[in-house]
Amino acid sequence: MAEVSLKNVEKVYPNTEKKKHGSKSNLKVTEEGVLAVQDFNLDIKDREFIVLVGPSGCGKSTTLRMVAGLEEISRGEIYIGDKLVNDIPPKDRDIAMVFQSYALYPHMTVRGNMEFPLKLHKVPKEEIKKRVEQAAEILGITEYLDRKPKALSGGQRQRVAIGRAIVREPKVLLMDEPLSNLDAKLRNQMRAEIIKLRQRINTTFIYVTHDQTEAMTLGDRIVVMKDGVIQQVGTPQEVFDHPRNQFVAGFIGVPQMNFYDAELIRRPDGVYIVDVNGFRVELSEEKQKNLREQGVEPQQVTLGIRPEHVELAPKQSAGLKGRIEVAEMMGSAVHLHVNACGKEGIIIVQTVDLPGIELSELSIGNEISFIFSGKLVHLFGKDGHNLEF
Repeated sequence: MAEVSLKNVEKVYPNTEKKKHGSKSNLKVTEEGVLAVQDFNLDIKDREFIVLVGPSGCGKSTTLRMVAGLEEISRGEIYIGDKLVNDIPPKDRDIAMVFQSYALYPHMTVRGNMEFPLKLHKVPKEEIKKRVEQAAEILGITEYLDRKPKALSGGQRQRVAIGRAIVREPKVLLMDEPLSNLDAKLRNQMRAEIIKLRQRINTTFIYVTHDQTEAMTLGDRIVVMKDGVIQQVGTPQEVFDHPRNQFVAGFIGVPQMNFYDAELIRRPDGVYIVDVNGFRVELSEEKQKNLREQGVEPQQVTLGIRPEHVELAPKQSAGLKGRIEVAEMMGSAVHLHVNACGKEGIIIVQTVDLPGIELSELSIGNEISFIFSGKLVHLFGKDGHNLEF
């Protein structure tokens, strides 16, 4: 239906609103004001599902609201299709938006809520009836059409809010943290519903969330933001496997990546190895190649390793030593919070595949040894960037 393009988009708030963004924020402040979104460039393909993800205050909702026309753009250009929409009011942008709070009219029935935007646009009655019933069928809310919102659960209300948006058959569907008010089980169900929905309607999706699980499961591509700046754009797998910097590495993945101080060493034969508190690992050939191409010199680094990529080892092995501080039994796995090298990290151990270790040994206070492969580590410079890029 429509491509969306944001070119050098910025949003500046007056300095008087600095406190609104929180004292912990690292948003850039200029003489003009607080830069909530900086130099944002993104081309979204027709029917693509893009997810903007990041911590609270990173600028993702502000960006979405600029696309919607609910926030003025301080600088830059936004195109929907081939039309520049900077000065076009929201009602004329051919977009629809689903909010976190549902924003349903309590005095109207579900049918009335879904019909309302079509009546505003003076769509013929028969067409309204057809669109509402089609949307209700897609979302599984046909039986609730004559009820009022107060008689619905949170998940049902969110379905109605989505239905009200899709009956307009917008070029672009904007969703601002639509699942954050739901409990964990409902969130899982609604994620699945949204995945099904995007297969059935010809619309470009822009979805905002702080929940990286939603981002990973929903997006064709995800845009990771921090302090108003894009940190990385890529498919969920690209961002997970090849984080561009330490922030992205720590933000994407549950539980988050473990980080240890380390030293990158280059042997006389040119082979890179990494030393973590005396435990040395030779990097994989792919990582050797990437580091050589970037001309990386030996240096102090931060090594990142995901909890699921750490392996337990016999105590007498040459691995890293750590003490278990918390052991969380998750059924098929144990999540061990381990203090090693002066830092707390997490190791995920599958209970069905313990390497010669008794489950009883994985209790609080016990010392363990662990190792990891040079193929699965990530190396970050002191400025936080991934040394492979």
